[in-house]
Amino acid sequence: MTFTTANLCDIHSNEHHFQIAEPVFISYGANTHFSGQITTLKTFEDNVLVKTVLEEKVQNRVLVIDGGGSHRCALIDHQLATLASENGWQGIVMYGCIRDSALINTLPIGIRALHTHPLRSHKRDHGDRDLLVSFAGVNFKKDNFLYADMDGIIVSETMLS
Repeated sequence: MTFTTANLCDIHSNEHHFQIAEPVFISYGANTHFSGQITTLKTFEDNVLVKTVLEEKVQNRVLVIDGGGSHRCALIDHQLATLASENGWQGIVMYGCIRDSALINTLPIGIRALHTHPLRSHKRDHGDRDLLVSFAGVNFKKDNFLYADMDGIIVSETMLS
């Protein structure tokens, strides 16, 4: 599906309820736009659950990670971004940091994150999956639809076309 978030806003602003994320994210990965149904994670400075979820084979899914906005370590690195791409994840939106950004920028996946940080995360195996997570002015719910391009991120309860 080819889309722009600007066109989706123009077409659906009167008929659909959707949310637009605050412009706090930096774009990484070779895919500048992506969309899919949401899977959510909530974790803080720990990427064990992130790896577990990215190991799943999926179709048309986007992983949304509430990393608590931490700027003290990275939750996604080149290895995890590669795993995500190989298993069919369309993109990742993360309220936290990534590392290996130059390598990630060569991968066929779209990632939005707050910043980069060279330190890897802890391995404590803490976190929750498929909860409502809220950041950047948006409530992200499992199975809602997310659309991202260079203009922004839209989340809708229904598929937009």
